[in-house]
Amino acid sequence: MSDLKDPRVLFAAERTLLAWNRTSLALIAFGFLVERTGLLLRILAPTHADGLGVTLTFWVGEALILLGAVCAAYSSRQYANVLQTLNPAEFPPGYAAKWGLWVNAVVALLGIALAAALYAGGG
Repeated sequence: MSDLKDPRVLFAAERTLLAWNRTSLALIAFGFLVERTGLLLRILAPTHADGLGVTLTFWVGEALILLGAVCAAYSSRQYANVLQTLNPAEFPPGYAAKWGLWVNAVVALLGIALAAALYAGGG
């Protein structure tokens, strides 16, 4: 439990959560780009797009998307743990401190849904 009674502790934790949110979104977006590279290879050079390169881009892209989803989920968990250690004096009146937690959790769920949709679409 924190004894600082300073809302800056909450805001520092929230900034950290938002940094992890940006990292998660970047990993998911980059993973999608890598996964779609295989499709681009098939369209641009259908005779030269070997199965290994297309398969490799698919699995690397899926791994990056899932890594982004795991980052979002884990950072939400860590932020929730930090919120539990703060006392009421460290929360500004009327401040919705859990909003960032929910946004990150939704990003994690959408990342998993994207990875599942791409996997169901084939690789």
